[in-house]
Amino acid sequence: MNRLPEDVPDCMVFLLGKAYQKAHSEFKKLLTPYNLTNIQHLVLEGLWYKQGMTAAQLSKFLILDKATLSGVLDRMATAGWIVKKPNPHDKRVMSLYTAQKADELKEKLIEERLKANEIILNNFSFEEKILFRRLLTDVVNSE
Repeated sequence: MNRLPEDVPDCMVFLLGKAYQKAHSEFKKLLTPYNLTNIQHLVLEGLWYKQGMTAAQLSKFLILDKATLSGVLDRMATAGWIVKKPNPHDKRVMSLYTAQKADELKEKLIEERLKANEIILNNFSFEEKILFRRLLTDVVNSE
C-alpha cells in the first residue's frame, strides 16, 4: 500500500488530490463490470435525484464543466444509459432522463457507491465518518 512520507509538506491541495485519486480508483474498480466511468455514475445519480434536468442544470447541480459534461452525455446516450427528450418548456433544449438500462441497475449501482464509501472510510469511526463528510461539504460549499 502506498503511504505518504512523514515529511510531506502540509499542503491541503495535495492531500485532497491524493484522496480524490484513491477514492476514484476504488470506485472505478467497482464500476468496471458495468462499463461505466465514475463521472457517468455521477450523472446517473444526479438524474435519479431529479429526472428531466437540462444539461445546463445538471452541470450546475454536479458542479461540472459544461464542455466536459457534453461529451459524457453523448457517450451515455449512445450506450443506452440516458435518454434525451425535447424540453416541454423550450423545444430548443433537451431534457435528460435515465434509460431503462440504468433504472434496472439503479439499486445495484447505488450499492456499489456505498461499498466504495465503506472501502474508502474503513478505518474511520462512525463519528469520524460524519465529521469527514461535514468537512468535505464545507470545503465544497465554501466561497
